[in-house]
Amino acid sequence: MQDEIVARLAGTLNSQLVAAEARRSEQAPNPDSMDLYFQGLAWYNKGRTPDNLAQARSFFDRALIADPDNVDALIGSAAANADAGSLLFVTDPAAAFAAAEAKLTKALSSVPDHALGHMYLGLVDIMTKRAAEGIAECEHALALDRNLASAHSIIGFGKVCIGRAEETEAHIGEALRLSPRDTSAHIWMGVAGLAKLHIGSYEQAVAWCRRAIEANRNYPLPNFVLAAALAQLGRLDEAHSAVKAALALLPTFAISRARAAYTARSDNPTYLAGLEPIFDGMCKAGVPER
Repeated sequence: MQDEIVARLAGTLNSQLVAAEARRSEQAPNPDSMDLYFQGLAWYNKGRTPDNLAQARSFFDRALIADPDNVDALIGSAAANADAGSLLFVTDPAAAFAAAEAKLTKALSSVPDHALGHMYLGLVDIMTKRAAEGIAECEHALALDRNLASAHSIIGFGKVCIGRAEETEAHIGEALRLSPRDTSAHIWMGVAGLAKLHIGSYEQAVAWCRRAIEANRNYPLPNFVLAAALAQLGRLDEAHSAVKAALALLPTFAISRARAAYTARSDNPTYLAGLEPIFDGMCKAGVPER
């Protein structure tokens, strides 16, 4: 219990300190590499949207120009690449993952025990048909920093990709236990919703997606998952409304793009079979095919 309280306080304090440092850095007449890094981190903590990630990566990359040895900025830039590919914010996710992996490999060659570096490398592995390796990377990250709540969520997503989506909710619960007000909590809830959709638990998928949307209304993907679940429940009016909200946030999303990206993540037959009701639900809900 004491460890949990410390973890929650540390997470809350860290977000507040990042925001305060970013505000200070904005006023610096000649911002140095760490000033730029904190501004990038502040954009990252605002939530995952195409604009927020682009802004974050821009500051991280400027920090690297100022100091090529800034490992934290290098990992931040890699994280922005990995998330942009994972969330279908870019037209070529494979290129985003390749860029992220190259940056993470470089960073970890300099600082082998960087927990965040291992966690994001785990995400890249999971997104590129190496889910078992990705889960192991995240477990290593947790061995280095047991309060790294996002690693639990990524492990949960990895379980979806190896056909064990029924185990995902427990990992999301652990992430939320460690950091219930985390700036990434909306992503974790969305992962739980997706896992429930994979196993046909549509009512539970709806509940998790609504929690994710309530936590951050600017994050588009839970709206698409919500739409698919509602459509499979026969609640088409609500599904159409969810699609409308989702496309307002991410107008480039289409079933063909989602199918290409999602099938590139895993060859597991259980995982692949679980995708079909998702795409069918999206089609019924009115998500454009192309």
